Amino acid sequence: MRLDDVNRGITKFKKRRRIGRGKGSGYGKTSSRGHKGQKSRAGYSRHPIFQGGAMPMIRRVPKRGFNNKFALAIAAVNVGDLERVFSDGTEVTPEVLKQRNLAKARYDELKILGDGELTKKLTVSAHRFSQSAREKIEKAGGTVVVLPGKTSVAEKKKKAKDNKAKDNPA
Repeated sequence: MRLDDVNRGITKFKKRRRIGRGKGSGYGKTSSRGHKGQKSRAGYSRHPIFQGGAMPMIRRVPKRGFNNKFALAIAAVNVGDLERVFSDGTEVTPEVLKQRNLAKARYDELKILGDGELTKKLTVSAHRFSQSAREKIEKAGGTVVVLPGKTSVAEKKKKAKDNKAKDNPA
């Protein structure tokens, strides 16, 4: 191999292919479309999942359930993790959990679950608590602070309706 072979044939700005401009261009006559057939006609386009007439993969694969786009993403942290990471008397908030890598993914609400044992007195702030987690935190002498969650569209509509009824008693 020679050094000048390395970059030979590599062009920074490639000229576009001018099709249908006569025989001499190499792309004349059929303009690289071949003879006859659906693909040679003007305006031809095929469905993106078309597989030559065979049953497309997307239709062969079984489908189940649905994806609820309105569902809240909930991060779960166990009481055992709080025991392991935090010292006695610490205030545990979603921000602190994020700093300690216990709830680092994107979520809408934080839920504390009751797996594991807790002996330290902690003040835990979260959107939700399982019943067992609440009992374990309070049994250890800690306190539970329930943070307000996101207001759903249905709740907002109900509140607006109630306010409207209050303003216009008919």
